[in-house]
Amino acid sequence: MRPDLSVLASRLGGPPVTRYAPSPTGYLHLGHVVNAIYVWGLARALQGRVVVRIEDHDRIRSRTAFEQALLGDLAWLGFTAESTRFLPLRQSERDQLYRQALRSLRERHHVYACSCSRKDIGAERYPNTCRHLGLEERPDRGLRVEMGTGEERFVDALLGPQQQSPADDNGDLLLRDRDGHWTYQFAVTVDDIQDGITCVIRGADLLASTGRQIRLARMLGRATPLVFVHHPLIFKPTGEKLSKSAGDTGVRELRAAGLGAADVIGRAAAAVGLIASPSPVPADTVQDLF
Repeated sequence: MRPDLSVLASRLGGPPVTRYAPSPTGYLHLGHVVNAIYVWGLARALQGRVVVRIEDHDRIRSRTAFEQALLGDLAWLGFTAESTRFLPLRQSERDQLYRQALRSLRERHHVYACSCSRKDIGAERYPNTCRHLGLEERPDRGLRVEMGTGEERFVDALLGPQQQSPADDNGDLLLRDRDGHWTYQFAVTVDDIQDGITCVIRGADLLASTGRQIRLARMLGRATPLVFVHHPLIFKPTGEKLSKSAGDTGVRELRAAGLGAADVIGRAAAAVGLIASPSPVPADTVQDLF
């Protein structure tokens, strides 16, 4: 699947700033290579640039060894061209930025303490149990923001018109969890504002997060929503998507088996239909796939 570049360029209104944002909780696999193909390929095709961000908000599962390995695999693959700012940003170094964003939310929206665990909630949607309890804020309690009602409508560059209802679908958004960690939804939204991101290119498994992030960004003062591109995923024969935790089709294993970087990129491109069958695709030519 390929977006219409002319339409995408028109919606962006200029060269895009996008990002490649892996989490250092495991090793890179072919699914991450697919994301790199779309990110670098579309950025180059539209004369844009890529920001590399290490999304290590999960301090329990993130590991320095995984970060070093994924950066090494990216360099080996060749995704370090002149259009890339390759000094990675790290969420773990942005605590003050997130605190500032939290203060901004407090000034205009209802932020409250939440004592609920995942077991207490037991579902995808948080039922806003603690919204009006007036609980004291403590280190062992999470923080949520009231999301408000209504739909978020947006047009995905690959999947077309979308509409989501963040409050109905997910309830009030968790900003910081009960262990004191900033959540993915909050951190990535703040990061995209801070880094000047104009286009988010990511897997279709994150489509359901989009409405929440658009609304939260607006609550934080972002006037113009991001442009989103949600690309296809690689699935196992069982129908499950590839997983870092399961070591699926890892780049390091493919390297050890003797495949070259262009061979690995070609396998990933073929797996999502960007080319008809696996054949070498050097990293400096991925823009030609679009």
